[in-house]
Amino acid sequence: MFKSGFVTIIGRPNVGKSTLLNYIMGEKLSIVSSKPQTTRNNIQTILTGENYQLVFVDTPGIHKPRHKLGEYMVKLAVDTVKDVDLVVFVTTPEVTVHKGDIEILNQLREMNIPVFLVVNKMDETTEERLAKTLKNYSEFFEFKEIIPIAAIKGKNVDELIKLMVEYMKEGPKYYPDDMIIDKQERFIVSEIIREKGLRLLSDEVPHGIAIEVTKMKENENGKYNIEATLLCEKDSHKGIIIGKNGTMLKKINSYSKENIEKFLGKKVNLKLWVKVKKDWRDSSFILKELGYK
Repeated sequence: MFKSGFVTIIGRPNVGKSTLLNYIMGEKLSIVSSKPQTTRNNIQTILTGENYQLVFVDTPGIHKPRHKLGEYMVKLAVDTVKDVDLVVFVTTPEVTVHKGDIEILNQLREMNIPVFLVVNKMDETTEERLAKTLKNYSEFFEFKEIIPIAAIKGKNVDELIKLMVEYMKEGPKYYPDDMIIDKQERFIVSEIIREKGLRLLSDEVPHGIAIEVTKMKENENGKYNIEATLLCEKDSHKGIIIGKNGTMLKKINSYSKENIEKFLGKKVNLKLWVKVKKDWRDSSFILKELGYK
């Protein structure tokens, strides 16, 4: 019997949702950063086994929105949950049920969908704290399964996959065996560049940047010519992104190019530009242009 279904990975920002997805898939498919709200679009990745296919939807974290982009991200996360077969709710070891988790779990309570509790970062806490987390969360919400994991090391992740397959019903193969992601290459390229910005820039700038890939063309020699614009909200941010004598932008370019070449499996000529678009996160038109529909 072939089993298939859709799984959403949900939780507060920065609890390790993307890290978990990346380990499951064995590739760096979802942007990972220490800063919150790094996943802006829901990325569908496909894990196909001999007798199953799991389609994962990695959503933005649910949080209190402060601008139109934030509203988009929260709506996307909530809407995604309604259309899946299983919810993997990820949290971290907590002494009491986290305030942000209460908000999410109360929303999940209204939906007739099985929910797994996955407590990430078990390797970074004490046994006592972990036990307290499992007890408090299981008393607050009726989870179908409870699994502590260390996503970055892959501890208990295989067991989690087995349990997910068990909860899937008999179904079709939605995607070909060799397909692992349903997003266009251009989107992945923009996410790689944005990740480098998140990692290299100060706390004040990153969430005020977006990446617009304006050119992506493979030439006859198999080399890609890519041009992208980093949009920021303030003139002062533009200076920080470019850096003294262009050093920061060169660094973002160098790190991005390395990862893009690895992703595409081809040589890349990358050109980056910086443009100020004031309050772009509150502009419905610009958000739509960037794909946040």
